[in-house]
Amino acid sequence: MPEVRPFHRDDRDQLTDLVNAHVAAVVPGVSVSVNTVLSSLERRPDEFLTDPWVSERITLVAEQRRHVVAAAHLLRYRADAAVGPDYRDTGEIGWFLWHPAASCRPDTEAAADLLMNACLARLARWNVRTRHASGDLPAPAAYGLPRNWPHVRAVYERAGFRHTGTTEVILLARLTGLPRPEPRPGVTVERTLGECGTRFTLYAAGSPVGFIEVDTTPARPERHARAAGLADIGNLHIGPGRHGEDWEHRLLAQAADWLRLCGVDRLLAYESADDRAGIDTLLKAGFHELTRTDRAWTHA
Repeated sequence: MPEVRPFHRDDRDQLTDLVNAHVAAVVPGVSVSVNTVLSSLERRPDEFLTDPWVSERITLVAEQRRHVVAAAHLLRYRADAAVGPDYRDTGEIGWFLWHPAASCRPDTEAAADLLMNACLARLARWNVRTRHASGDLPAPAAYGLPRNWPHVRAVYERAGFRHTGTTEVILLARLTGLPRPEPRPGVTVERTLGECGTRFTLYAAGSPVGFIEVDTTPARPERHARAAGLADIGNLHIGPGRHGEDWEHRLLAQAADWLRLCGVDRLLAYESADDRAGIDTLLKAGFHELTRTDRAWTHA
């Protein structure tokens, strides 16, 4: 029978393999190191706003025949007034992973359900106001509950979690497939530091038209083992009244030209599933839909 217990440091290699197996199903060519996984169990440096609100965190694993076949990371948020109202006195399954049945690890679905029961029991002992769940891993594009993890979704739904948030489309492009910058009279480009990376602002006749921001460090090089050549779009904005004039493609061309100099060959983008126009713009520019991810799950 499988056994559910707290994570031990000796589990680190098997847990990292489990994390990387799920990351690989979402975004190609990305994997995380053991150090990345261990660090993320203690704090989430990218979540600089919400992570300080966490009062308690625990990682549980389900072991079967000395194999870690499932794992989950739980967070408890403080109940004081300094915590944002949406997070105040809540509990969350930050991520839940399990390996579908294999010949060497039979009946792992039972282990996954046993682990989920342990997660719900822990949330009950915390006596939190509401219970949430997600699938946020310490890797680019692995957040929410990606459609590539139907086995995880099935465990959530059996346990009573329901999708209550938004759906996002994750897109990926090879820089070789993006537009090349072309000179245009009266159009200039300014490169500056933006809120979410390097910003490229287009000016037409001296007036700003729009901007794009690209982040060349989505993978934190000191923590990730393999994510070289990857960047993502932090912001893409066109001013009011300037849509439909191909400015988005010109901004993408400027950003892609810069990223090639940085040794980047792939670019990630994120759009709300409701923003059909934004998705179409990226598809026409050379992006491909990688997956869809459902954010925010709540326990009934």
